[in-house]
Order: sequence, then structure tokens, then C-alpha cells
Amino acid sequence: MNKAQVVEFFSRLAADNPHPETELESGNPYQLLVAVVLSAQATDVGVNKATRKLFQEVHTPEQMVRLGEARLKEHIKTIGLFNTKAKNVIALSEQLIADHGGEVPADRDELEKLPGVGRKTANVVMNVAFGAETFAVDTHIFRVGNRTGLARGKTPLAVELKLEKVVPQPFRLHAHHWLILHGRYVCKARTPECWRCVVADLCAFKPKTPAPKKARPDTE
Repeated sequence: MNKAQVVEFFSRLAADNPHPETELESGNPYQLLVAVVLSAQATDVGVNKATRKLFQEVHTPEQMVRLGEARLKEHIKTIGLFNTKAKNVIALSEQLIADHGGEVPADRDELEKLPGVGRKTANVVMNVAFGAETFAVDTHIFRVGNRTGLARGKTPLAVELKLEKVVPQPFRLHAHHWLILHGRYVCKARTPECWRCVVADLCAFKPKTPAPKKARPDTE
């Protein structure tokens, strides 16, 4: 994909969804951090169901530590890997209190020092909570980047670094949300819905998936 095609690619995604947002529900940077940690190998829908009641009770690291690991598990037991995630959430909350005065640091390197926080999680928090132009490469972005030819790479980091190079202004702030949502709802893993894709003609994927045949009406 050349520069002009990249601009057109994001222009169309932006026109289709002018104000993309994360589908994880949160009320502040701390809740966002917890939600993203919980979302590893889980759906945003599943995380939101588990955190709605939790986030009514817990708004800060101090409140999470007082809640305790056992009660946290009760809130998130419907989420995969909830035992490990509960340990990490309590540990990162304690570390935020000890090292950052209970505040979520607006620094990717510091975020990555927290238990359960990898580069993708740190990038999401930096982008959503602090408006940083970061690219959080999850399975959707990895697939879309490689499939379309926008940003090919053998690892999530390789795709992230390619996106850093190729995504122009004014698209950098929202680029990862456009790509995630496009991968989640249109450029799906098993069967991409090319027939309704707004960037299909710019995409390197072949052969394009045809529209499903409409069921014939019953005749008597």
C-alpha cells in the first residue's frame, strides 16, 4: 500500500466511523487499566459484564486493595484466567500506591513495569486515557495489518513499528481503534466480509469473499 492509498484507507474508515472509541467501559484511567488487563484472552462484552458492578464499588487502587483478591475473584470469575488476573490486579494496585501515589502513570515504560501489563495494554491506556498516538496491536490489528498489506509483520511488535512509520496525520490518534473495530466486525478472522468493506479495493487480500447468497423464498 503506497502513501496515497494509506491516506485513502484511513479517510474511508474515518468517514464510516468518525468518533471511534474503545468498547471497554471505565470511568477513569485506573478502571481502564484494570479493564484492559482483564480483557486479555477475553471479549470486551464479557469484561464489561463483570466490571459493571465491580466499578460501582472500586474506583481507585486503594479501594481495590481493600476489596481483596478473594472478593475480586467473585466479581470476575466469569472471565477466563480470572485467578491469575485477580492476583495481577491486586499486585498492580499495590504497586501504583507504592510507586505512583495511587495514580496511573502516563508513561508506557512505567506501565509495563506493572504486574500483568504488557506493551499492548500499556499502549491502550496511553492512547485512551492520555491521548497518546500509540498502536495497540491485538489479534485484530495483527490480522488486518497483514491481510490488507497496510502493515505486514511476523510479530505484533513488527506490525506496531510498521504502523508507526506508515500512519499519517490526522489519523494517528484513532488509527488503532479503526483497525480493531474493522477487524472485529468486518475483516473477521475466518470469513472477512469483503462485500461490505469500505476499503476492499485498497486491500491486498485475494480472493475477496463474495456476498452470501440470499435464501430463496419458499414456494408452494
